Amino acid sequence: MIVRPKPTLFDILFAVRGSIAGRVAWRCLFITVLACVVVFTGDFHLEPMSHLGTAPFGLIGIAISIFMSFRNSAAYDRWWEGRKQWGDLLVQVRSLARELPDLDETSRKRVFISLIAYVNALAARLQGGDETAAARKWEVEAPEGPNTCDAILRGIGSELISLNKAGTLSDWRYATLANRMNAIASVQAACERIKSTPLPFAYTLLIHRSVYLFCVLLPFALAPQLGWGTPVIVAFISYTFFGLDAIGDDLAEPFAPADNSLPLKALVRTVERELMDFLGMKPLPDELQPVGYVLA
Repeated sequence: MIVRPKPTLFDILFAVRGSIAGRVAWRCLFITVLACVVVFTGDFHLEPMSHLGTAPFGLIGIAISIFMSFRNSAAYDRWWEGRKQWGDLLVQVRSLARELPDLDETSRKRVFISLIAYVNALAARLQGGDETAAARKWEVEAPEGPNTCDAILRGIGSELISLNKAGTLSDWRYATLANRMNAIASVQAACERIKSTPLPFAYTLLIHRSVYLFCVLLPFALAPQLGWGTPVIVAFISYTFFGLDAIGDDLAEPFAPADNSLPLKALVRTVERELMDFLGMKPLPDELQPVGYVLA
């Protein structure tokens, strides 16, 4: 996730780190060079495009802009839904810690070290990593299987049942804690739904094709009227369209390791620090900070 202070005028004009410019630079350069070639060779009197003028491109540009805004809104909804789910996960973990302060040290460690392993495994699962290895870093026995995260939750549930049977947890406290565990499982299911249900491919493909065709053909329409002003205008328009397209791709996959995706490592570190502090484990790991304005 990009984390920057409020940009100054200098930042707006020249900032590169934390900007989408680096990812679309080659595409914009290609379109700009194409515009220079078109103007230099005078090869812009193409039939039937020479008779169309710029009016059709203005209408097409407006249509593409509206279509891209709908796509980016849908992508942002996915991004924000993922962030809300991880926020709810933190709420449930904190609530569990508040509701189990009187457990003996051994039981507390079995429950909360498993929760730390769980959030690490969940982050790995959402990013296509090895969730079992992520859990075992915390010395939690995570069996191989299709859903290691759920296996860890089942282990925590079994521990709570044992405490209830031993009389350590009353029935009403156990019922409350079981609801907490169900809420955590619901967060996992919601995140898996976001990851496994991308935006329709045809929808994204149409945007990509339309943007590329528009930017490639635009110099031929502008050159007869603007001459050497064409590369400047084309560079700005292509940067805007390609940039919005790339940002939409990032937001549509909120758990992918991209600059504009959710900072899962930082969210996991927050859970680790709070539960380790609750367990009295020192020293606490440092909070993750943005590197080059990117928070992992």
